Amino acid sequence: MENKAKIITAKVLKSAMDKSAVVSVERLVKHPVNGKFIKRSTKYHVHDENNKCVVGEIIKIKQCRPVSKTKTWVLVEE
Repeated sequence: MENKAKIITAKVLKSAMDKSAVVSVERLVKHPVNGKFIKRSTKYHVHDENNKCVVGEIIKIKQCRPVSKTKTWVLVEE
């Protein structure tokens, strides 16, 4: 059975917590009236088991079952 978990690219914003990091995911959304593309960003809490994340780097994260109240993403690779 194939795992259909969503994998996305994100930028690390904070990594001060133990085994956690806060990342930002940017996407382009088309404005409904004038048609311009606007940057929108979303923050996610990511489970980082080995505390490898460094602020500013680009990482890949994967959606998973809830690890805690706010963490539903896990680090895939740096």
